[in-house]
Amino acid sequence: MLKRPIHSLIRRMSTMPFTVPDTPTARVIAAKITSNLKPEHLEIFNDSSKHAHHAAMRGSSNITESHFRLVIVSDIFEGKNAPSRHRMVYDLLKEELSAPNGVHALQLQTKTPSEFSKLHQ
Repeated sequence: MLKRPIHSLIRRMSTMPFTVPDTPTARVIAAKITSNLKPEHLEIFNDSSKHAHHAAMRGSSNITESHFRLVIVSDIFEGKNAPSRHRMVYDLLKEELSAPNGVHALQLQTKTPSEFSKLHQ
């Protein structure tokens, strides 16, 4: 669980438009999101180590890239509600989510540029 609200994290990280861990799954996620959603801001956090002890992860061979938190800012989200935006991301990452020992969980913040800029006022 985050110790501070996601909006304060976004505000603190706003000077870095693309933050991606240098791991195989994170690179695949970044490539799919950048090529399809054309984000002006993308942050990918690998939170797997925080969840390695969970019951669902016992026996999994992928405890190092199982839980991700994404902040995506894109014009493509304009006019779409949060569930529609999240479905877009889940559709892009369906292979990673459905693979045995693949991505187990995604936490998503999907914003338009104007919504994102309001967080910084």
